[in-house]
Amino acid sequence: MSDKIIENNQVTVIGTVVSEFTYSHEVFGEGFYMVDILVRRLSSSNDRIPVMVSERLIDVTEDYRNRCIMVTGQFRSYNRHEEQRNRLVLSVFAREIEFVEEEPDGARTNHILLEGYMCKRPVYRKTPLGREIADLLLAVNRPYGKSDYIPCICWGRNARYASGFEVGEHVRILGRIQSREYVKKLSEIETETRTAYEVSVSKLECIEE
Repeated sequence: MSDKIIENNQVTVIGTVVSEFTYSHEVFGEGFYMVDILVRRLSSSNDRIPVMVSERLIDVTEDYRNRCIMVTGQFRSYNRHEEQRNRLVLSVFAREIEFVEEEPDGARTNHILLEGYMCKRPVYRKTPLGREIADLLLAVNRPYGKSDYIPCICWGRNARYASGFEVGEHVRILGRIQSREYVKKLSEIETETRTAYEVSVSKLECIEE
């Protein structure tokens, strides 16, 4: 696999395992499983981040809940067909897993670098209190002609800067993965609480081709 392809999507998260492994799928006889880890923010809140792990990387029959782990890999997406439409599902694809005694002081417990292309115009808006926000959708290339589609959110002057991006613009982003809950309306009387994942952007720049 091209190193350049790996360099354009790098994630490191350190957190506590908060679920058991659940089977996801199999590729060429290799089983992949999902597990959730809780990653602390600088504020008192946490992000619950799904991680996809190969059975060749770790013993997926073990229960590692309450253990602290460091995961390095890539942030990936795929489309899951449900309710007559496709839903974008995001997770960290683990390349390496290491158990750590505790979250290191001052370590960046949630860090992501992405390099990709704008696949639609940014959505720029202001909150009622005047805070500027811009939503981006970045296509990040993967080997064999595939791409991951990663939603990103910018604030303040980054949002103002990003609002001028054109479709197809080559962009590099530094930030963190965050989770947030929202309520999905299923029918007139039914709702469901779901979790969305996105990259909260701390730095971004356009790359000249």
